[in-house]
Amino acid sequence: MIKNIVFDIGNVLVDFRLKEFLAEKGFDGPMIKRLLKASVMSPYWEQFERADITEQEAMKAFVDLDPEIEKELNEAFSNIHGMLTIREYAIPWIRSLKETGYRVYYLSNYSKKAYDECQDSLAFMKDMDGGFLSFQQRMTKPDPRMYTSFLERFGLSAQECAFIDDTEENVAVAEDLGFHGIVFRSYEDARERLAALAAKG
Repeated sequence: MIKNIVFDIGNVLVDFRLKEFLAEKGFDGPMIKRLLKASVMSPYWEQFERADITEQEAMKAFVDLDPEIEKELNEAFSNIHGMLTIREYAIPWIRSLKETGYRVYYLSNYSKKAYDECQDSLAFMKDMDGGFLSFQQRMTKPDPRMYTSFLERFGLSAQECAFIDDTEENVAVAEDLGFHGIVFRSYEDARERLAALAAKG
């Protein structure tokens, strides 16, 4: 029986609108590709999200990958407010799940910088029962320890949890640990699949 709903955050409850964010800062398509390759697509991004390296160390690593765009990298990531924005359905969805009797949690890869500078994107947290962010735990999904530590911290059984994430690998690891997994494709689809799980009892 499903008693708990566990959400990923990025591209589920909030939009991770990095390309749009960089375009709004005035960067053109080719430059955006270079910025992404040197940052989000690099191995240093995951280290940054789990707080293995500081913001300063991350920026140095990004610049080392493409020294010609040092100025652009610093301009792009000096302040990232607006890069993550809450989806309009997030709070109503969480509140409706709570009203139905579910406990609702988050389990997400999230950097401290995103947490600090995009606080408005996390307005739904006050309606949730708790959760884990990668920078706080020094772990990132799909590391199984992220999931098992989460279960232990909140005293939950994986078999009583539905886990919703937009990344198939993250859902697969959760399912291996006993969670009921849902790969997020749209709000409507996820709601239907949750209802189907609930109907199974």
